[in-house]
Amino acid sequence: MSTYLINHLRIPGGVPTEESLRYLEQVEATTKPYGAKWLVLDAQVQVIEGSWEGSAVLIEFPDAETAKAWYNSAEYQAILPLRVNHTINDLILVDSVSPDFTVAGYAQKIRTLLGQ
Repeated sequence: MSTYLINHLRIPGGVPTEESLRYLEQVEATTKPYGAKWLVLDAQVQVIEGSWEGSAVLIEFPDAETAKAWYNSAEYQAILPLRVNHTINDLILVDSVSPDFTVAGYAQKIRTLLGQ
């Protein structure tokens, strides 16, 4: 089951620093050994509810354990300060739903748990 890393990215002043650019030049090489697929990078979002300042990054990993292994790898940790010291980020990992998932089925499971 795929896991997605989502980064809510904000670049202070709107212009990347030299360090941020060095991060971008190196980060992809750290993800390749972990089977990552870059799906979205610094994409401007279209807000339809709520608020969202900044942009989005979306990376697909084969599973959560692989995503965590990449994040904790020596190679990634070596360049991590180039990102976190120069941008504002909220990173989350989320698992995809199974191929047989339905929203109605999910609601039914909750009803069952609630005794309804």
